[in-house]
Amino acid sequence: MREKIPFKDILQMLAGIVVYCIGYTCFILPYQITTGGVAGVSALIYYATGFPVNVSYLAINAALIAIALYTMGWRYCLKTMVSIGLITLGLSFCQEMVTTIGPDGQKVLKQIVGEQKWVACVIGGLAEGLGLAFVFLAGGSTGGTDIVASSVNKYKDISLGRALLITDLTIITSSLFIIHDIEVLVISYMTLIISMTFLDFVVNSTRQSVQFTIISEHYDEIAQRVSEEIERGVTILNGQGWYSKEARQVLLIMARKNESREIFRLIRQIDPRAFVTMSNVEGVFGEGFDVIKK
Repeated sequence: MREKIPFKDILQMLAGIVVYCIGYTCFILPYQITTGGVAGVSALIYYATGFPVNVSYLAINAALIAIALYTMGWRYCLKTMVSIGLITLGLSFCQEMVTTIGPDGQKVLKQIVGEQKWVACVIGGLAEGLGLAFVFLAGGSTGGTDIVASSVNKYKDISLGRALLITDLTIITSSLFIIHDIEVLVISYMTLIISMTFLDFVVNSTRQSVQFTIISEHYDEIAQRVSEEIERGVTILNGQGWYSKEARQVLLIMARKNESREIFRLIRQIDPRAFVTMSNVEGVFGEGFDVIKK
């Protein structure tokens, strides 16, 4: 039976693509800032020849789909092809929206924040990072070096942001041979750092895990509802109070940080006097969490 792509993943991926296209077209291209990946290569081609970025973006990515098919599987590849198609349309639409006629009668991209390149750098970097994070969290890719980064991340414990950062530095450095502007080169580096740092922040914040230790007379009801409503496993440990010498059951629960509020709500409803500790954990591997990689 074919596995369906969850509708929420589609919406999340679509939102990420919209944010990415706006950030790239409105705050990156008009200021000749170069980003990494295929988008960066497409930008360099545009700066040098005026060739539309959406066309070169689509052409280069078409050759990289085979890599996704081999390393990531059909589901990832399907999402990647959908992302590439939507980004191509998004870039084309956004580029038309910000295109205007310059003093010399030639078509140019409107600089939304005036001459403030550093402002464009920050806004564009944040928008790109957020857009990429949404797409990655939905299990998709924007194509290009994202395919390489996701493939590396699948088999090695290297963060997506770091993998993309290493891959993209050469592309940005090469922009100096086309633009011949050290300031723009430095701004491009800063845009990449902002984008990848924000990408890691958003992705990792959704993967943060916590450990609950719960002591309650109603431990069985708490365990039952956490298992059914939060869909998290519960381990029961046999303990003994030192002062009372009474036997107690201790619940041990691993959950995502964004699920902690629901767990506290259940505990408060069942036993407001329960003794509860919650601690952040560095990493959780196994069913329902991350996969142990090589």
